[in-house]
Amino acid sequence: MTIDELDIRLISLLAAEPRVGILEASRRLGVARGTVQARLDRLVQTGIVTGFGPDVDPAALGYAVTAFVTLQIRQVSGHDPVAGLLAAIPEVLEVHTITGGGDMLCRVVARSNADLQRVIDLIVEVEGVVRTSSVIALDTPVAYRVLPLVAGSLRRRSP
Repeated sequence: MTIDELDIRLISLLAAEPRVGILEASRRLGVARGTVQARLDRLVQTGIVTGFGPDVDPAALGYAVTAFVTLQIRQVSGHDPVAGLLAAIPEVLEVHTITGGGDMLCRVVARSNADLQRVIDLIVEVEGVVRTSSVIALDTPVAYRVLPLVAGSLRRRSP
């Protein structure tokens, strides 16, 4: 789907202030309320905007350790059964199927290094997981972000 400058401005406003109402957004963007509503509905319908929930910092909840765990799995029944079981572990924030030396990559959090061992033990107990390898994130100099990608998508299409 093609997005334009108004879409980018709307997405940026909602990312900065997710609780801003449609009327206030229309005032700030300088367009009609109906235009903002129609644009937002289209962005949601096409899957570009996927949610409006609050961003939560695991460290603020006491989960100070972030790690990336690579899994090797038995390929007999595929990735889905393993992913479903991993989703039942609250500390598993993301699971991706990957190429390379492993089959899946998980982003996990833990309260401490010792607690990370508990989380890894839970992962190893998942049926289908053969082996794990983990790395601990020391810092996050660039946090997850998509706004530069959104803005860049418009620049890359322009002649």
